[in-house]
Amino acid sequence: MQDDEFWAARFEEHRPRLRAVAYRMLGSFAEAEDAWLRASRASGDDVYNVGGWLTTIVSRQCLDMLRSRTARREDPLDVRVPDPVVESGDGVDPAEQGVLADSVGIALLVVLEELDPAERLAFVLHDMFAVPFEEIAPIVGRTPAAARQLASRARRRVQGATPSGQPDRARQRAIVDAWLAAARGGDFAGLVELLHPDVVLRADTGGAGSRLVRGAAEVAGQATTYRAPGVRARFAVVNGGPGIVSTLDDRPVAVLAFTVADGLIVAVDILADPSRLATLDLTR
Repeated sequence: MQDDEFWAARFEEHRPRLRAVAYRMLGSFAEAEDAWLRASRASGDDVYNVGGWLTTIVSRQCLDMLRSRTARREDPLDVRVPDPVVESGDGVDPAEQGVLADSVGIALLVVLEELDPAERLAFVLHDMFAVPFEEIAPIVGRTPAAARQLASRARRRVQGATPSGQPDRARQRAIVDAWLAAARGGDFAGLVELLHPDVVLRADTGGAGSRLVRGAAEVAGQATTYRAPGVRARFAVVNGGPGIVSTLDDRPVAVLAFTVADGLIVAVDILADPSRLATLDLTR
């Protein structure tokens, strides 16, 4: 039987992968860390595949947390934007660097938020981490064939959530710069030109101010209306895509993530929940 020191070392060894799994499952770094800490208390005897066993333990914790979150949700239309990963050069936390290495766009994470917990788990484990359905099945309490169906249903929902092909980073930066200039100048027509007709804006303030806005004219109207004095904005790479970090007196007040396809903005996801922003290092 291996001792506690052995299992602590194994958890630390696999921590980047386990945290990446939990982040994709939960869309929350705080919850991902909680799931990892709960799982780190486990130990086993004569485990052949330590990495697979640890992934299973963390996945079970995440599934319980997803089901609890779903049960607490009063309004199925609640707007929730996942925690962003803001790229900040050499100072990125090693655990976050593991997430960035295989970036998952905010738009994809938002779609994952809408899935049934078992569907999300099956899709994340199989499609993102190549876990066999034979290992997923006992976690969700289904047969391997049923677990395959869960992932298939999730895959159909996910398809089209993120643009295909290699992104043009320079073009994306230009589009976000144009958004900033038009929003600051109250240029409604200029904003509409940047937006897909069916663009979606999700704003998560953590409270009553959260909102879901659809349509180019409606989103442009929101962007030109909200111009708080003293707010500074800088371009950032958010979950591998173009974004903005807005600050007031050096305090982060919002992170915006843009999804761009065929030269147009198709989604804008805004995290403006003060309590969640306070847990993110956005100063670098």
